[in-house]
Amino acid sequence: MSASAEERREQLVALYKEVQGCTKCPLYETRTKAVFGSGNADADLMFVGEAPGAEEDRQGLPFVGRAGQLLNQMLGEIGLVRDDVFIANVLKSRPPGNRDPLPLEIQACEPYLWQQVRLIEPRVVCTLGNFATKLLTGSPTGITRVRGTPQVRQLGGRTVYLLPLFHPAAALRTPSVKQTLQEDFATIPALLERPLPDPVPSAEELAEAEEEGGSTPLPPSDQLGFFG
Repeated sequence: MSASAEERREQLVALYKEVQGCTKCPLYETRTKAVFGSGNADADLMFVGEAPGAEEDRQGLPFVGRAGQLLNQMLGEIGLVRDDVFIANVLKSRPPGNRDPLPLEIQACEPYLWQQVRLIEPRVVCTLGNFATKLLTGSPTGITRVRGTPQVRQLGGRTVYLLPLFHPAAALRTPSVKQTLQEDFATIPALLERPLPDPVPSAEELAEAEEEGGSTPLPPSDQLGFFG
């Protein structure tokens, strides 16, 4: 049975406080502020980026620089504002010099992200860029191959639609990427209206089905051939 909205919000506040004091990786030594995420705690739509940049580190909020302004613009184009969604990053602390996240840092922050998904209960999770996409899909396939195609994934114990998108920072650098990102954004409202799919079978359920001699159900993402 799902927790009530009030209970989930209380747990989210507790998680926020935990992240603010996190020392699980060396990034806590160089950050100004941990960037937990912001937005609607009951959002149907959640965005996950890579890591905070300089301005995010200064303010303690995600996507407040130029990439964030573009994200705001594209939300407006589909009839939404930031207060309608929840925005977070894979890493909660800024890597020095905006370098790529290290495996140890991703591993340290990963449980926080799963908890955010579990407590917010989104229907659609949009990954922004390569790092978020590879982590949340569990696949090494790059963003260029999978962008714009919804997948069915289990995140934080919830079955959701996952939509890989180009990172707004890449769209700022390349006009063709910006156009593609806008086209992919335009598919979000219809995706939010879809009924949620059946839960993805766990590894244990797949093993049990095989032992019982029945047909082994495939995860919906494989059925739809997203990586075919």
